[in-house]
Amino acid sequence: MVEGEVEGRVKMINNSDDRMSELKAFDDTKSGVKGLVDGGVTKIPALFQHPLDKFPNASKTEHTMIPVIDLEGVAKDPITRQQVVSRIKEASETWGFFQVLNHGIPESVLEEMKEGIRRFFEQDIEVKKQVYTRDDMKPFVYNSNFDLYSSPALNWRDSFSCQLAPEPPKPQDLPEVCRDILLEYGTNVTKLGITLFELFSESLNLHSNYLRDMELGITEQIRCAGHYYPPCPEPELAIGTTKHSDASFLTVLLQDHIGGLQILHNDKWIDVRPVPGTLVVNIGDLLQLITNDRFKSVQHRVLANLIGPRVSFACFMGSSVKPSSKLFGPIKELLSEDSPPKYKETTAAEYVAYFCAKGLGIPVLEHFRI
Repeated sequence: MVEGEVEGRVKMINNSDDRMSELKAFDDTKSGVKGLVDGGVTKIPALFQHPLDKFPNASKTEHTMIPVIDLEGVAKDPITRQQVVSRIKEASETWGFFQVLNHGIPESVLEEMKEGIRRFFEQDIEVKKQVYTRDDMKPFVYNSNFDLYSSPALNWRDSFSCQLAPEPPKPQDLPEVCRDILLEYGTNVTKLGITLFELFSESLNLHSNYLRDMELGITEQIRCAGHYYPPCPEPELAIGTTKHSDASFLTVLLQDHIGGLQILHNDKWIDVRPVPGTLVVNIGDLLQLITNDRFKSVQHRVLANLIGPRVSFACFMGSSVKPSSKLFGPIKELLSEDSPPKYKETTAAEYVAYFCAKGLGIPVLEHFRI
């Protein structure tokens, strides 16, 4: 798209009285937030202006960090494994987030995955437009703001998503610029997911294969999303990702060095500072549901930034847009007379569909509470 055309679209977005027309005008460009930046936008369009959160800004306390857990030796040393299980239990009950070291995915794969995201979003716009869609059933989905038409304010980011497991997509269904690394990363993160679910099972005093053995194998349902946050001319007025919790059992996130991810802890926003070689792991809504509130799915957000582009790659374990009949409710072994079930049963697909219909920033878990 030529610069004048982008500027014309931006002017339409800023001046239109009809919000739906503004949204459609932005959507029709198929160039996303990056298109606005490439077109030279210097002011945030009204569609992207966010109200201030009621919570304070990120804590500036130097010593406040989410737990970093080293997985080295968990498969071989029983003592190390028990120590890791104990740390995961504590982190899941108090933080809902932690970072993992020595997770088994080579650093070269992590770096290539970040580069693959950059290559996709920075390729020629006419090439990207060919895969721009809002049909979530397609094998590869690229757009800006999945909840474009339901969100009260848009996020300053563009995204792509695809289902990497249980069956990887056909290579021809993936963009050539990131095809190989998506498939390789999918294989690696599936193995890590199995290990994590074993450790989570043990931290609940269940046998290690409990979560893996749940019908339809939640450890093998992996939907991934690559996010691209262009530099923002007025980051104080926008947000990279609205505060939300994840509609998954577990999320494994790869983030670059720029940072901006924050979690809500004790009513304060805490920076999740990037640690080289680590992956961020967080509890999703569905894991809080089946653990009957033992593990916490906490709200988090991503700030807009001046320096960008920031890239990240999130793998949502146990998340699929494909329908299934498997019902998930609080695990019976965790229930007692003193701890009755707090949630009604739901399918993962039903939960994800409700989440997507509401859009980011709208709490969903309470809808399923008894």
